[in-house]
Amino acid sequence: MTKASERNNLEQQSEHSLHRVHLPGFISDEEIGLGDAIKRAAGYFGIKPCGGCEQRAAMLNRWLAFTRRQPK
Repeated sequence: MTKASERNNLEQQSEHSLHRVHLPGFISDEEIGLGDAIKRAAGYFGIKPCGGCEQRAAMLNRWLAFTRRQPK
């Protein structure tokens, strides 16, 4: 499989619906994506983000989000 076809495959997978994980009491009232959570954790340990990190964070944010709110 070539890199271009792998990238297209990842883009197609990331177009699926957003998954939400409800964690009451764990986070604030705002919704936070998985990519942002990883970015914050990495920043806490002094790891500086690069361009690839930003792209991965955006893709992970589209895939999974943590929220305190209950589904309607």
